[in-house]
Parts: sequence; structure tokens; C-alpha cells
Amino acid sequence: MSNTEQFSIKPIVATSSLRTLAYEALKQAITNMDLYGRPDEVRLDERKLSQDLGVSRTPVREALTVLEQEGFVRSEARRGIFVIKKTKAEIVGMIHAWAALESMAARLACSRASDAQLKSLRDEFPEFYEGRPSEHIDEYSDANIRFHQKIISLGQCEVIAGLSSNLLMHVRGIRNTALRQGERAEKSIREHVAIIKALEARETGRAEQLVRDHGLGLAQHVDTYGHYLD
Repeated sequence: MSNTEQFSIKPIVATSSLRTLAYEALKQAITNMDLYGRPDEVRLDERKLSQDLGVSRTPVREALTVLEQEGFVRSEARRGIFVIKKTKAEIVGMIHAWAALESMAARLACSRASDAQLKSLRDEFPEFYEGRPSEHIDEYSDANIRFHQKIISLGQCEVIAGLSSNLLMHVRGIRNTALRQGERAEKSIREHVAIIKALEARETGRAEQLVRDHGLGLAQHVDTYGHYLD
């Protein structure tokens, strides 16, 4: 494996099919990468992956085939397998889709989430209330992703959760990169605090609109500053 210092996977324990376990481990590792914060391509070495996972190359090869079908990796003859990076236009489209899904999840959360779940948001995300995010950008970046995943979860809709899961890798990477550009982090944190307030008050329309606008703002930011993606 070359240029994969950020690609980290753990050995798997055979409690179900090895292909399924290899697939889940590889997908999780790809999702956790800062894919858009690096200029180089990420090439995956099948032999090294099998060693890292502690399995033969067959389930790894099968898992990579599934990931290729899902659009996470691509195979190039005589070059190997690479993690796919989307173009700027593709990413903007994916953010639009995410914004639609997450805003509906926020709307559903206002009626489906318990009082305790909504009131716990402030405690779950203290990073939003602790000074300037630029002073602890790594911690804030992690909290940022967890927050958007939390909104999806609070909506309690399996279809939305399923549709959004495969968008996460690319939306996550772009969110983390965008937070380090200009005043995006400060703007993001203000919007998060407003979203939490609307969810706590069960202001359905406002929560939905704030989440949608937040996502569309990210799309506009990427469209304006994402020249490095083309």
C-alpha cells in the first residue's frame, strides 16, 4: 500500500462471513480518512490489506469488488485499486442530497425524538460552546461530523439513514476541509447552536430550514472555494 498513512484498519474476528467483515472494515477505514485534505491519490494494496485484516486475499478481493460497485474505489489495469475522489460538481450535488435528507431528519426529530434526547444535545456537543473553534479545530471537526450523524439518527427513519450512509465519506471529508478555510468554522458553530435551540424547542419548520440552509451554505462554500477539487 502506498500513500496510505491515514488509512487504518483493524484485524477482524470471524463472527460472520469474512467478505462481509472485510467489506465493513474497509468501508469504515475509507470513511474515516481525510480524503479531501490530501492532494495525492490513495492506492490500496490487496496483499497488504489481507495482512492487516488477518484474512486471505479472497474475501478482501470480494469486498473491494462490492466497494467498487458502490463507487468507493476504482480498479485500474496494471496500476491497482484507488479510493475514489469526487469532482467539485459531484460533491456539490452530494451535499445537496445530504441537505435534503438531513433537513427531513431534523423535521422528523422534532416529533419523534424524546425530550431527553433533545435536551442532551448541549451536553453531547460542548465543543459548540467552548470559545473559537479554530483554537481546537481537530476536536471541533470530529464533533461536527458526529452532530450531523446525530441529526440523522434522531429522525429515526431507516430509509434516510440508509440513503445518507454512502454520502458520508465524501461529505465528511469536505466538511473537515472546509472548516479550515476562512471563517467557515465560526459560521458553522453559530449555525449548529441555532439548530440545537430549534430542536430543543421542537420548532419543526425552523429546525428543518436551518439544517437545509446549513447544508446549502456548505455547497456554496465548496462551489466558491473548491477549485482544488477539479
